[in-house]
Amino acid sequence: MKLDPLGALAAHFALLSLVAVGGINAVVPDMHRLVVDGNHWMSDREFADLFAISSAAPGPNVLIVSLIGFKLAGIVGALVATVAMCGPSSVLSYVVSRLWQRAHGAAWRDFIRRSLAPVTIGLVVASGWVLCRAADTDWLGIVITIATVAALLGSTLNPLWLLGAAGLLGLSGLG
Repeated sequence: MKLDPLGALAAHFALLSLVAVGGINAVVPDMHRLVVDGNHWMSDREFADLFAISSAAPGPNVLIVSLIGFKLAGIVGALVATVAMCGPSSVLSYVVSRLWQRAHGAAWRDFIRRSLAPVTIGLVVASGWVLCRAADTDWLGIVITIATVAALLGSTLNPLWLLGAAGLLGLSGLG
């Protein structure tokens, strides 16, 4: 049985919500695979733009989910996508937190906490890679991305300065 696009999005986002360890950025590559590569509901550029808007907007970065839903099916799509992404993980978090509190002092708690850190880091790095591939379509974009990463890794510069510089480059027509 094939689901309509909104049903497919809701089902997929509900599953993703359960593996979004470390936040929504951990599952951005799979969201991209679903909406760009798999179903062609939007282009690479549109996806990168929605990610940039959701990251720049005040509030949680889960806004990308609402924007994808809105692009697919308007206000109803935004609501369905947001509930699908937030609902299952919220219920799971509640249940796990109850169990976690009951197992205070258990050895497996520390093991789980240490095990999830590398998984989270890997998922977030994969998100960065997918977004770079989607946004950097010419040599100038690649150079700007490499320079930004180098500036972030090689200094204590606040990332907001880099975001502002990127905005100015975009306004000037260079970026």
